[in-house]
Amino acid sequence: MLKLKTIISCIGLSAAIIAMPAVAEKTYTVATDATFAPFESLSKNREIVGFDADIIKAIAAKQGFKVKMNNTPWEGLFVSLNNGERDIVIAAVTITPERQKSMDFSAPYFDAKQLIVVKENSPIKQFSDLKGKKVGVQNGTTGDTVVQKQFGKTNPDIRRYENITLALSELSNSGVNAVVADNAVVRNYLVNNPKQKFRLIDDTSFEVEHYGIAVRKGNTQLLNEINAGLAGIKADGSYQKIQNKYFGK
Repeated sequence: MLKLKTIISCIGLSAAIIAMPAVAEKTYTVATDATFAPFESLSKNREIVGFDADIIKAIAAKQGFKVKMNNTPWEGLFVSLNNGERDIVIAAVTITPERQKSMDFSAPYFDAKQLIVVKENSPIKQFSDLKGKKVGVQNGTTGDTVVQKQFGKTNPDIRRYENITLALSELSNSGVNAVVADNAVVRNYLVNNPKQKFRLIDDTSFEVEHYGIAVRKGNTQLLNEINAGLAGIKADGSYQKIQNKYFGK
């Protein structure tokens, strides 16, 4: 009789466990500006693809949460984060003291540097040669900041564009004399547009920058999850595989 009661109890417990609803994985909304290949762009199927997309998805898989990618114009990335529309921003965002005042960043996940892009026959050889020249930048980016510091925030020769592709098209059409932008982005553009006769200038005054994944100020729990996931994919080799995929070995 005791055994029968035990069996019935076990069956009841098993049924109760089966009946319990599964705990849903947490889903975080991610903002990115899909105009910045190879970090983020839109596929033919209008899906967000690229280095950043693969990195945040790998972090999510490592930590057991899901992500929903949202294509957001650069000007709206940080607004959407701070007003609660998005939980995470990953968009080749350089960690700067100014940005750290309004959002929190993960550990760096990529090192970058600004490059100057000019036409092959341009006489420009270094950053200081851009004085008095029309310079294209993507509005609100580190390239924009670097050029502002050198030539003045209100300098009319600084031409700001919604994305780097537009700035480089303007260079091709002689609307500007040079473009200043992140190294990986302009190198990727040149690889995919071999007919463009552009030349790259690596000025010694440009410092190495560190990209970080941003969350709302004070969201320590999510930040810790991201950092743990980032450390995890670096340790298990996943990060290196993604880097090799987009930038080679």
